[in-house]
Amino acid sequence: MSSRAIMRQLEREHLRLVVLRLLSEAMGRTANTALLTDAVGLYGLAATRDQVETEVAWLEDQYLVVRAATGRVIRVTASDDGLDVAAGRRVVSGIRVPSREEGADGTQE
Repeated sequence: MSSRAIMRQLEREHLRLVVLRLLSEAMGRTANTALLTDAVGLYGLAATRDQVETEVAWLEDQYLVVRAATGRVIRVTASDDGLDVAAGRRVVSGIRVPSREEGADGTQE
């Protein structure tokens, strides 16, 4: 695998974790994809809405979130398993595992 492909895979793994963490902090553990797209910057990532929606679909395939569409608005809710991954209590291949030194917000303590 090329270094570019490795970097892209790592970016996807980080983005998936960040989406779950944002949902875990949201009221009702729910947010729409437009809000999630804007909020990933809080974790030092940049993603398009299409990228966020692609990763949300992947997370739904893993039963970590549930999506509900109303027109163009896609509402995403974290499942209990998704909350466990966000908190580091569960490991899922394809999602970055936070290091022990990382706080709940992804920053170093």
